Amino acid sequence: MLAGAALAGAAPAGAAPAGRRLAPGVTYRHFDLDAAAGRARAHLLTVDLADPHVHVDLLYPGAVAARATVSRLADAAGAVAGVNGDFFHISETQHPGVEATGAAVGPAVADGEMLKAAVPKGQRFGPALPPGTGTQDVLGVGTDRRARLDRLSLSGSVATPEGKLSLKGLNQYALPVDSVGAFTAHWGRASRVRAVCGTDTQRSAPCSDDAYELKVRGGRVVSASDAPGSGTIPADTTVLLGREEGARKLRKLSVGDPVDVTHTLKAASSGVPYTFAIGGFPILRGGSPLSGLDDTTSAVRTVVGFKDGGRRLLLLALDGSAAYRTGLTVAEEAKAMRSLGATDAFNLDGGGSTELVARDTDDSAVTVRNHPSGGAERPVPNGIGVFSTG
Repeated sequence: MLAGAALAGAAPAGAAPAGRRLAPGVTYRHFDLDAAAGRARAHLLTVDLADPHVHVDLLYPGAVAARATVSRLADAAGAVAGVNGDFFHISETQHPGVEATGAAVGPAVADGEMLKAAVPKGQRFGPALPPGTGTQDVLGVGTDRRARLDRLSLSGSVATPEGKLSLKGLNQYALPVDSVGAFTAHWGRASRVRAVCGTDTQRSAPCSDDAYELKVRGGRVVSASDAPGSGTIPADTTVLLGREEGARKLRKLSVGDPVDVTHTLKAASSGVPYTFAIGGFPILRGGSPLSGLDDTTSAVRTVVGFKDGGRRLLLLALDGSAAYRTGLTVAEEAKAMRSLGATDAFNLDGGGSTELVARDTDDSAVTVRNHPSGGAERPVPNGIGVFSTG
């Protein structure tokens, strides 16, 4: 059982009664939770999005296929606080010679700009998803400054002299079978080989032996290759990568042919544009835990929730020190967030990635407030940054 007093915020041992104020609209505190596997310690940021001096945005190292520690990301962006973000392509043991890209699983939006779309469900990293959820699920904050749960799907096309092709990927470490995907300057320098490995249902399936790549600049094809490339993509260039049927369609194009590439991330439920969005999976919706949440595997976890109609964010990271490393199950995590007043909650990457950083008023840099379970900060592809102009 989770400790009711702790979850109600009744000043558990070691916590400031109302939290320590880091900046206008931003407070931090820590407290203990009693869970089935033992006591866990939670570190909590409360963010008042109704305060005009406060906002949240994506922390990332300037490229989708890159990683950095949360503290480095937060300091570089000038954030008051932050937590780690989405699950990511952390390893590549099943395809010899192919390097892990470090790219996140789900969609990402930073400062209103879409960075990437979601990989196929069978290509994701992370624990089993709750029934009815997928890699397109996001937690986002709209231009109305309200947080919400949603799904962002890629809507795009490639107009060619041969006709219009559907675009099925944007800056992803894995493309759907038979598809064409686009890579932009947001991708970074990493090789694009991994994008044609595995299948929609099996991450370990072999890499495709049928791939084709085009570079498009100024609305025309400027080069072609029978293999995925690597290296920085100029801001005025889009790389189109096809596998299987997608490769065969791209081979019909020649250098000099006109090509028009369009893409956007389409929200399933909100008509409000997102200024920020991050991938993971929902665990609490409308005040009720999702059905089928894992109630057996305890782990160190990171979760973000909201209450007051999306006006108040709760960013929670568990401690990974030896005394608290047993953590919570996903089901316990959902109950904990509900007890803190959240109506909706969204699970982020956990284990060695779980981290919460914060900067006190007189400090020039953030400090890590929890103990990472690996003994040191793990570089991650993205996170949630909290910013204050007050």
